[in-house]
Amino acid sequence: MFRGWNWLRGIGAVALVASPLPALAQSATELFTPETVAANGYVRIVGTDGETSWLDDGYGKTRFDAASARNFRLDPEAVEADVVWTPRFTWGLSGTVVAIAQQGQENVVDLSEAYLTYKPLLAGGTKLNVRAGLFWPPVSLEHTGPEWRVRDTITPSAIGSWIGEEVKVGGVEANVTRTIGAQRLSGTFAIFGLNDTAGTLLAFRGWALHDEKAVAFGTQPLPPLNPFFAADVQATRTRPAIELDNRPGWYAKLGWTPTPWLDLQAVHYDNRGNPEAVTPTLQWGWRTRFDTLGTVLSLGDWQVRAQGMSGRTMMGFPEGDRLWVDTRFRSGYVMTTRNFGRGSASLRAEAFSTTSLGSELGRDWSENGWALTAAARRDIGKTWTVLVEALHVDSRKDARASVGLTPDQDQTQVQLALRVHL
Repeated sequence: MFRGWNWLRGIGAVALVASPLPALAQSATELFTPETVAANGYVRIVGTDGETSWLDDGYGKTRFDAASARNFRLDPEAVEADVVWTPRFTWGLSGTVVAIAQQGQENVVDLSEAYLTYKPLLAGGTKLNVRAGLFWPPVSLEHTGPEWRVRDTITPSAIGSWIGEEVKVGGVEANVTRTIGAQRLSGTFAIFGLNDTAGTLLAFRGWALHDEKAVAFGTQPLPPLNPFFAADVQATRTRPAIELDNRPGWYAKLGWTPTPWLDLQAVHYDNRGNPEAVTPTLQWGWRTRFDTLGTVLSLGDWQVRAQGMSGRTMMGFPEGDRLWVDTRFRSGYVMTTRNFGRGSASLRAEAFSTTSLGSELGRDWSENGWALTAAARRDIGKTWTVLVEALHVDSRKDARASVGLTPDQDQTQVQLALRVHL
């Protein structure tokens, strides 16, 4: 049974009770219309080399892999399809429900996001946006839209990839935005659950670069575990959307736009997970905290995004002065995009690392790496988008030697993607 239904029931009650719904005309309601239902699909031709992908139970950093680390394989891939329903119930109350079919997904169709949004009309230059349900926290500078896609590349950064795969929450979030002259100030605060396992992938696998998304009822694979965790301690798959300890987490975000061409953002996240909580199926609680700083600089047709993240995740029981797992993680990137009339060209450079200091997950599980991504996008009307991307990742993780791999690995992945929006 899906753990966390009590959270979802509570979220729905808050959305209905706390929102003062005005009496509105029938015309404000739109349920199933061309404006409220959309479909998206992604097909690709992928060429890749390198070690086995993390999605195939390896340590590989990319979504796809080749049959051999020495071969470069070219394959067509039907990657993803989703249906987005955005009903409007009143002028201020709307919903978002996203059903997704995703290559590598445990279930044929699963739930990506499901939440209510309330936007009351306020006087002056203040705006309030409240949402309640299942969603991603507003950490990524790259993702947009209810289907949570990236616009100018195929693959998000390591930061965006981790948020997408493991940091999905069920909660209530309030955002207040105030315009003062040419400046805009915003503050966001949320209380959430259903995210007690965040940190599992970072500790055991490390960072990765891909566009695989966490879903409500599915799991994500882990790489080969060390003998301690493989001996009926840790499950071989982790479930991102699960509540283990009934301790709510929280996050807060501050945004400042001092000029129309500069946007600054800061986020603090703490899931307040109990690192000793565990289910009979060996899903563990993880105490995960992180801070991010980000900026978006827009000058004419040029845009520069930069973001850094630093955090810590812990799991297990104390042994001496350490828990079984104590992993510090860091990542950062800079991405430059040149926009054209109907497309863009982008270049992104990034670095990432983890430092493992646990009693049972030691230094050999630490990693260091870097990646370069070049991408181009071309819109064809309102329905089609063509993207091409080249991604190279280089990383070192000593734990690879335990399964007969060289600690230093590099991978190159080239993709040609066709994205359709109906």
